[in-house]
Amino acid sequence: MQQKKTYFISDVHLGAPALSNNRQRELWFVEWLEQAAADASAIYLLGDIFDFWYEYRKVAPRGFVRTLGKIAELTDKGIPVHFFTGNHDIWVYDYLPAETGVIVHREPLLTQINGKRFFLGHGDGLDPHEKGYLLLKRFFTSKTAQFMFSRLHPNFAFWIGHKWAKHSRLAKGTEPEVSKGPDFETCVTFAKNYIKTEAVDYFIFGHRHIMMDEKISSNSRVLILGEWINYFSYAVFNGEELQLTQFNNRL
Repeated sequence: MQQKKTYFISDVHLGAPALSNNRQRELWFVEWLEQAAADASAIYLLGDIFDFWYEYRKVAPRGFVRTLGKIAELTDKGIPVHFFTGNHDIWVYDYLPAETGVIVHREPLLTQINGKRFFLGHGDGLDPHEKGYLLLKRFFTSKTAQFMFSRLHPNFAFWIGHKWAKHSRLAKGTEPEVSKGPDFETCVTFAKNYIKTEAVDYFIFGHRHIMMDEKISSNSRVLILGEWINYFSYAVFNGEELQLTQFNNRL
């Protein structure tokens, strides 16, 4: 019997105003979901799958019907799909889980897969010294901000959202991001401190738009998943080994 696998992916940024190939990237992403479904025990979407997402009570973003349909197809087949909110798609409410069957996570998750302990999260807000970012995130997750935004007409609200998203890191260019090294990565520092009190085999994060697989102790590794703008990368766990790889159909 074939060993089932667990898949991890982040930072697809579907619908990004700063990118011109959104439709093609969505088709590749849907193809990746289809291929993963062949042997997946679970799929973890670790944030910023959408470049901007907001749900009104009766209105949801256009442009992602293929992605939503494919995810719903997978969950209908009994494959758990976990959706972690990122800094770009933080405003997920009941529409996405109700319509597609995803399991929504708004905070990092410590879980066990085939006897290994995984710490999973988007990767933003891990540095307690980033006061400005943490304050901004607290504002966006506040009920007051969400209520105020929901009073806007959807056309205007999504214009604001896409305008904001366009001024994110993608506005600086679409060249691959380069890390200064593990010592300069907040999530690596976070993981090193975390294992001082809690045993974890694998930390998996997105957010940084770099590919990194760093061993931080004899039993712990940190993976940063890259993105689907240049790398088309993801991680897969076969029950024994965790590998950071790239989508061959795109490369």
